[in-house]
Amino acid sequence: MSDTLVPAATSDESAEAAAPSAAQTAPAGSFSDFPIHPEIVAALADHGITSPFPIQAMTLPVALSGHDIIGQAKTGTGKTLGFGIPLLNRVISPQDEAWAGFRHQGKPQALAVAPTRELAVQVSADLERAGKRRGIRVLTIYGGRAFEPQIEALQKGVEVVVGTPGRLIDLAKQGHLDLSHAKIVVLDEADEMLDLGFLPDVEKLLAMTAANRQTMLFSATMPGAVVALARRYMSQPTHIRAMSESEGDTSQTVKAIAQHVFRAHAMDKTEMLARILQARGRGLTIIFSRTKRTAAKVADDLIERGFAAAPIHGDLGQGAREQALRAFRSGKVDILVATDVAARGIDVENVTHVINYQCPEDEKTYVHRIGRTGRAGQKGVAVTFVDWDDVPRWGLINKQLDLGIPAPEETYSSSPHLYEELDIPTEAKGRLPKSQQTRAGLGAETLEDLGETGKSAGRGRGRAGEGSHGRGESDRGRGRSGHGSGQGSARSGGDRTPRTEGDAPRPKRSRNRRRTRGGNASGGNSAPSGD
Repeated sequence: MSDTLVPAATSDESAEAAAPSAAQTAPAGSFSDFPIHPEIVAALADHGITSPFPIQAMTLPVALSGHDIIGQAKTGTGKTLGFGIPLLNRVISPQDEAWAGFRHQGKPQALAVAPTRELAVQVSADLERAGKRRGIRVLTIYGGRAFEPQIEALQKGVEVVVGTPGRLIDLAKQGHLDLSHAKIVVLDEADEMLDLGFLPDVEKLLAMTAANRQTMLFSATMPGAVVALARRYMSQPTHIRAMSESEGDTSQTVKAIAQHVFRAHAMDKTEMLARILQARGRGLTIIFSRTKRTAAKVADDLIERGFAAAPIHGDLGQGAREQALRAFRSGKVDILVATDVAARGIDVENVTHVINYQCPEDEKTYVHRIGRTGRAGQKGVAVTFVDWDDVPRWGLINKQLDLGIPAPEETYSSSPHLYEELDIPTEAKGRLPKSQQTRAGLGAETLEDLGETGKSAGRGRGRAGEGSHGRGESDRGRGRSGHGSGQGSARSGGDRTPRTEGDAPRPKRSRNRRRTRGGNASGGNSAPSGD
């Protein structure tokens, strides 16, 4: 993999003229080789982080000098510290000598925007860890939580804000969040942000920040919309690419993972799954489904069969989603059954297996899913179930990615080749033996009370829509069918009380009444068809 440092174009003409050049900065041996505050270096060392990854070594010299940056790297390469260290380095903390003369004490000096709640929490945790010794206050702002604690934290004062667009704008409009002094702005996973329809929100947030800000944009891919955003809001940015230009993110991910594709019968999937989960060497596992209902059902089925599993999908409240992730990271559960809400941004170490319980919609979703394993140079295993109806869809995925598996082999839970390919003990059956049921389970992880108004902590809007790969899984419930995780049709965790499916507003009706055969009047009191 060749690392390149490329000046980003500021116009179409310059884009064509710009040619890649060799990286100007060789990877340093440790963070102490850079002009970084010693307390930040020490805080990282406290957690065993002493040497930068390639993307960090390439980003730090440019970012520390205050230049705008476009960083292109896949998730899991360490880009959070690539922008996080320069951000923390420029912040004036209450412990600094300059604090006494600082005119904007307590106002956010830096802003990091993420497309999903889970990614915002992850970025915030990394920044808190790195800035702990300097006493830098980091606040995470996103929907699904009560407003009051976030407002209270802002009133007490913070130096860094990390959040999702919807809730950030809500608090800014209410006058609680003042971004006018934010001189460092980071847009993380910019391509995902635009895919979810957040471009207008991102533009609003950028307009609220200081005009002379340093802007850092990070994205796995560079679609036209991301390039246009950079040209409009960045000043002579430097393009840093931490992946081979000839072999993009997709091919790198695909090559690092052993892939198995089986044509499976719908009635036998759970039985197959139970046997695969007993494969030798299996560690943390993520199972992906296309719908929220399927994710919940599969998790329940696995728990009934003795496995330590937990669901994560848009029908769960934010507290339940975070509970599942904490249990997964801590090893209390080793199986996470998720919709595509988990396919981006969630970086969990030591995931050995990814299983596509339902065939992904397209090749992009496939790569994002299987990319949860085989990270940081480790090996991973990806298993995909293809229903008979999904064979044409899989054919397109196979063709786009050149996987060499055009026709998945028909497979059942008793098929010998299933056991052989995945190294499953021959004695494995459809239930996990009692002797192997050693994990504490989801119930051992505390369910945090986040003050989620208008819904229970465990469930969101009920079954209002089953599509999980759309916008409803993000901070803002902007999906076409209006489904989401308790957000309503505007934004997650807004000041509106989320409705359940049963109390959705009904359309206005004519007051004209007519008699039905049963003798009941139809009109204003009749339920709409399909209710």
